Amino acid sequence: MAKPRNEIAVKRLFTNVYICMKCNAKVRSGKKDGVKCRKCHSTGMRLKNKDIKG
Repeated sequence: MAKPRNEIAVKRLFTNVYICMKCNAKVRSGKKDGVKCRKCHSTGMRLKNKDIKG
């Protein structure tokens, strides 16, 4: 059986968190466009994926 998710923790961990596709640095930003990496200054970002436990 999977554990029920705590919605507050899920929001804190996954909303507005972006991962750089070049250097895998995590950036928390509220902007949708123009998110830039803090390490390599790349603009290729993706949202952090939620773990799926089955």
